[in-house]
Amino acid sequence: MSGLPVERWAAVVAAAYEGRRPLEDGEVRGAVEGAVAALDSGDLRVAEKRPAEGSAPAEWITHGWLQQALALYFRLRVSRTMEVGPFEFHDKVPLKQGLAAAGVRVVPPGVARYGSFLEPGVILMPGYVNIGARVGAGSLVDTWATVGSCAQIGARVHLSGGVGIGGVLEPPQSRPVIVEDDCFIGSRSIVVEGVLVEEGAVVGAGVVLTASTPIVDVTGREPVTTRGRVPARAVVIPGSLPKSFPAGTFGVPCALVIGRRRESTDLKTSLNDALREHGVPV
Repeated sequence: MSGLPVERWAAVVAAAYEGRRPLEDGEVRGAVEGAVAALDSGDLRVAEKRPAEGSAPAEWITHGWLQQALALYFRLRVSRTMEVGPFEFHDKVPLKQGLAAAGVRVVPPGVARYGSFLEPGVILMPGYVNIGARVGAGSLVDTWATVGSCAQIGARVHLSGGVGIGGVLEPPQSRPVIVEDDCFIGSRSIVVEGVLVEEGAVVGAGVVLTASTPIVDVTGREPVTTRGRVPARAVVIPGSLPKSFPAGTFGVPCALVIGRRRESTDLKTSLNDALREHGVPV
């Protein structure tokens, strides 16, 4: 963020978003365009992890003014036709450019939108990365996987085929989906509504994680239920819980924590162990 007028941009964007300054104002356009350009270059990010300090644990903070800037960006833009070889697009947001210089591989017809940031070593198969999102170094976005607006994907993450990572722009200050470093998200899994998947977790195929999904740790003598956060190095598979309705008792989806990846092994070995020892479908 060195050299960027972040505080000024934030104040101008907030005023425009709240209707206190017109969109036609040149300073408003400059602040919005500058913020989105900084997201595209990686100089800014919608959410970042604040390190532990003293007795305060590390925590993720969301920069809501950048979500406001993205919402205003759509209002300021006009759709235009873009041609890429035989493909034609008609949209308000251009495609991301400079991929080779950034050390990023994008396989046709994979799409990363302007305003997203892909760190060096990212491989984007025919999937999609939306505006405001960030994908960490060495991560793989596999075929038909999608990374929603403002989602934060860590380094060395594998998003398997068909994974759906949700996005969020409004209301501002809403935490986006966050997948921390060294995670594995299995095929056709869905992670939405600001769920946090902590470092090194393995999420098996077909797991659905929303803000209200029960995440049940069944590794102890009694089940322990949480919501919105997958613990570090947890091995998670789909499950169900009985729930009574007027028509009878039926199973409703949950996620089961059935084990932990071992810290003593590297990423590849640890993942193989998780799949073999716990029978996680991927």
